[in-house]
Amino acid sequence: MPTPHWLAPVAAAPVDATVSLPGSKSMTNRALVLAALADAPARITRPLRSRDTVLMADALRALGTGVAEDSAGWEVRPGELHGPARVDVGLAGTVMRFLPPVAALASGEVAVDGDPRARERPMGPIITALRALGARIDDGGRGALPFTVHGTGSVGGGHVVIDASGSSQLVSGLLLAAPRFAKGVEVRHEGPPVPSAPHLAMTVHMLRAAGAVVETGPNLWRVAPGPLRGGEWAIEPDLSNAAQFLGAALVTGGRVTVRDWPAETTQPGDALRGLLAAMGAEVSRGPDGLTVRGSGGYSGLDADLHEVGELTPVLTAVAALAGSPSRLTGIAHLRGHETDRLAALVSELNGLGGDVRELPDGLEIRPRPLRGGVFRTYDDHRMVMAAAVLGLAVPGIEVENPGTVGKTLPNFTESWASMLAPA
Repeated sequence: MPTPHWLAPVAAAPVDATVSLPGSKSMTNRALVLAALADAPARITRPLRSRDTVLMADALRALGTGVAEDSAGWEVRPGELHGPARVDVGLAGTVMRFLPPVAALASGEVAVDGDPRARERPMGPIITALRALGARIDDGGRGALPFTVHGTGSVGGGHVVIDASGSSQLVSGLLLAAPRFAKGVEVRHEGPPVPSAPHLAMTVHMLRAAGAVVETGPNLWRVAPGPLRGGEWAIEPDLSNAAQFLGAALVTGGRVTVRDWPAETTQPGDALRGLLAAMGAEVSRGPDGLTVRGSGGYSGLDADLHEVGELTPVLTAVAALAGSPSRLTGIAHLRGHETDRLAALVSELNGLGGDVRELPDGLEIRPRPLRGGVFRTYDDHRMVMAAAVLGLAVPGIEVENPGTVGKTLPNFTESWASMLAPA
C-alpha cells in the first residue's frame, strides 16, 4: 500500500550539512552477481541495503547461492545454480537485465517476473541475445517479462549482436555472466549510441577485478571464459544519490559535504562535480569529502546527459529554480526507465506552474514561480528526490508515495530532514 503524502520541507536558511551516503546500488548488484559466479566465497562490505539490492540477493538465493548478512556487509557463498525457482525483479533494471544470464546457467526452470511497469521495460534485446548464445527462454513472443528460463546448467556463448540503445544494462548483463559461458562472449552493439557509458566501464572494471579477461573496442566487448575469484568487494558511496543533497547547496545558497567521495571512480554520479560547477556552484574535494557551495543565485544548464541520465530528475528540479533557462539533451532513453521520466517531469513541474517542454531527446526548462501541490512520483525513486529539491524553495509540495525511494535510498526523508535541521 502506498505511503501517505510527504510534505517536502522548506529550507528556512541556507543548508550547512555533512552527509553520509549508503553504498552504490550499481556496484552492490554487480558485486553480488560476480560473487555468486565465483569459485570461492566473497565478502561485500558497505553494500547498499535497499529494495533493488535485496531483490538481487533474494534472486540469487533462490538459485542456490548463499547470501548471509551481518552489520558490516554480506557474505556470499557460491553454490550449484539450480531451479525450479521463481524470481521477482521488482522494478529493478539491474535485476531484470543481470539475472537472466545467470539463470541460464542454472539447471532447471527459472520463472522471472516483476512489477507491472517492469513488463513494459526493454527486455527483448537480451532475450534474443541469450537465445543466440544457446539459452532457451519462453516469453510467449512478448520480448518482455514475464518469461521462463529453461536452464541446462551451461550456456555455449560466442558472438552476438545486440541493440543496447535502450539501456547499457543489456550489455552489462551479458558480460557479467560471460566468464561462465563455455566460449565466453563477444558482444557487438549495433544501433544508436549506448547510454550510460560509465556503467559499462564499471562492469568492465569489476570483471577485471574478479579475474576476468576483458577486451573492449568501439561498440565491442569480449570476455574470455574462465574462473572468477572470490575475495572482498568494498562498495563506494552511491554518488548518483548525492545529486539532491549537493543540489540543495545550490538551491539554498548553502554548503553540503558528501563524505568519502572517491578520488577515482567509474560511477556516473561523479559528473555532478562538473555539472553543478557549470551552474555556478563552488565545488571542491578535500579530506572530508566533496563539498558544494552555493552563492544564493545560479544559472541554468545546457548539457548532454546521455551518459548520466539518472541525474536528470534532480537536475531538472534544480534547473526549474535557476535564474536562466536550461536545456538537457541526450536522454530519450529515459522514456523506458522506471517511468517515462521525461513525460513525468513535464507533467508534474507544469502542474505546479512550471514551464518545461519535452524535446525529442530531452527537456527545455524555463524557470517560473512555482506553487505548492501534489507531486506524483510514478513509483520512481528519483521523482521523490526531485520533488524534495523543489520543496526547499516552494512551500506546499506534497510528495505522493515517498516510500518508493526505498528502491535505492531507504530512510531518505529522515536524512533530508536531518540535513535541514539547525546545527
